[in-house]
Amino acid sequence: MEPLSPLQRSPRSGSVRSSPAEKAPGQQSGILVGLPQCSVTAKVLLLGDCGVGKTCLLVRFQDGRFLYGCYISTVGVDFRSKIVTVDEEMVKLQIWDTAGQERFRSVTHAYYRDAHALLLLYDVTNKTSFDNIRAWLGEIREYAQDDVVILLLGNKADCENRKIRREEGERLAREYNVIFLETSAKSGLNVDLAFTAVARGLLARSTSSPESRKEYGGAPFIVHEYIKEHSQKVTENSTQSSACMNCNI
Repeated sequence: MEPLSPLQRSPRSGSVRSSPAEKAPGQQSGILVGLPQCSVTAKVLLLGDCGVGKTCLLVRFQDGRFLYGCYISTVGVDFRSKIVTVDEEMVKLQIWDTAGQERFRSVTHAYYRDAHALLLLYDVTNKTSFDNIRAWLGEIREYAQDDVVILLLGNKADCENRKIRREEGERLAREYNVIFLETSAKSGLNVDLAFTAVARGLLARSTSSPESRKEYGGAPFIVHEYIKEHSQKVTENSTQSSACMNCNI
């Protein structure tokens, strides 16, 4: 596939607060056009098996809360948006929470093509969800654009009964040349970091030339370096609970 065209930028005007969920604006070929108050508007997809915590991760990021003790599988695709401030610039992330069940795959495939970033989740307490990551990455390679930013997230990192070690996630990420991070929707570990890093990388992409993106690695390099710099600080300062309230959303 042809790579995505550079994100379009819009002039800023005034302060903007995080917006509640809203109806998705019209899509144009290749990208989503930024709203006047935002420098950039980007489309982000949450992917992964059913029950890995995609909805919990999104609710934690948007609302700063955790959905305790509930099991509600996403049907089809859900949509939310939030504005992130990066170096005094406003970046609007339009986040699509996709269903993990096989019967919805044909629906979610249609959303891959014009996505600027993909957050692919597995559950560190569920080996099957980790084993299925290769299949997910195969679908991404088939349906998504070549220069889409991909983050592999090992979710539920607060749980003691993990089946997948961090090193296994890192090894798989290196094999597929994607960015890796462990998160916890319950404790908030690295959740804001994942989305902020994506916003930072896509904002940088919108201001750079194709030549400089090729030379310096573009948005994926910027996202990787930002996560590398900040994730250790977040991890060291986080107190992780010894108990795990399952989130299967």
